[in-house]
Amino acid sequence: MTKFLMVDVESVNSNVPRSEFSESDLNMIADMILNSGGIVKPLVLKKTGFEKYEVVNGHFEYHAAVRASEKNSIAGEMVNALIISPEKEEAILKQTAALRGVEFSNQPVNPITQTTNLESSRIANLELRLEKQLNDFRSELAQERERVENKLNKIQSQIPKQIRPLDVFNTLSLSELTLRLVNAGFSNQTATKVTESVEKERNKKPFASLNDVVARVKITSGKRQVKGITSDKMIAIIDSWSRTLFT
Repeated sequence: MTKFLMVDVESVNSNVPRSEFSESDLNMIADMILNSGGIVKPLVLKKTGFEKYEVVNGHFEYHAAVRASEKNSIAGEMVNALIISPEKEEAILKQTAALRGVEFSNQPVNPITQTTNLESSRIANLELRLEKQLNDFRSELAQERERVENKLNKIQSQIPKQIRPLDVFNTLSLSELTLRLVNAGFSNQTATKVTESVEKERNKKPFASLNDVVARVKITSGKRQVKGITSDKMIAIIDSWSRTLFT
């Protein structure tokens, strides 16, 4: 019994390795298969199991169909085939061999046509290789651009950002502000007192200016309240902070 079916390429196997055929030829025929919607010459298959088949004739066409499936898994998923029963296998093989011989012996020989076809095939193969190289170059260029952008973003993230002295008093945490005051020349005890006063005052209302900081920040000295930061001391703080970049 012999019947035509559309079968899944993945369900077919060939005992002739793909390496026996030219990859450029397989690529060219694969593109033609995708463009035309299938192979012109059906595969001759025999069943080896449940929805499993082996190529009896058409090994090149099979590998070209596999390449088409690799390029487009949806369009190249199915392949048309002639399924033969085991008892017909020998007769089918004899027929296909005879047909190949007759076809070859009756084909007119035209040197000009042969040369033209050979040149066309070479040009097509060259175009495919150039297109592949161009696509590979575009992919490498896109990857390199992404690597450069990532490096630039990383470098930019590591560059300290300057903030205004007024923002320091309005936004920094107590520990950070205390450290900056100590770096500006305050003792640890005085810096702690000033920071506590800054926190208390900015919770009431953000400081409007550095003069506002001088006017509102008070600390206890002995039994009286004094300015936590004098005008001269504020100048010294700004001078100290201006010599370093801080975040």
